[in-house]
Amino acid sequence: MSDEHDHGGHMHMPPSDGSMSKHRMMHMSFYWGKDAIVLFSGWPNQDLGMYVVALLSVFSLAVAVEVLSILPAVKPGHKPIAGGLIQATVYAFRMGLAYLVMLSVMSFNLGIFIAAVGGHAVGFFLVKIRALAKAKPAHETMSSTALITTKV
Repeated sequence: MSDEHDHGGHMHMPPSDGSMSKHRMMHMSFYWGKDAIVLFSGWPNQDLGMYVVALLSVFSLAVAVEVLSILPAVKPGHKPIAGGLIQATVYAFRMGLAYLVMLSVMSFNLGIFIAAVGGHAVGFFLVKIRALAKAKPAHETMSSTALITTKV
């Protein structure tokens, strides 16, 4: 018989120190509350302040994943191997952060889930606003094209 039992969406797990005196509960469905275990055993430890830190951490990780999605451009004249190594390093770091966000969401805590999705949305917005700021406004390109066609 196993030490893990499923009871109504919760899995009772024996403590990691090997003792059987105290059982922790691992949720297997979404729930609200500060009683979460996020990434590390005992963190945020049912403390509201640490839960807020956990929310901010997951939010920041998700923003970083999106911001790092703009890989550094390899400039002409650089060695392809050096540029490839830089891009591969940034990609590996980004994927590591993405897996940390995924593992955080697997706590099934709704606050953590909302922080992760919100962080991805804010990061995506920052990436897109930067790309749009670099692009030429549509009215500038349209006016120069309109002038060429009217003069011809």
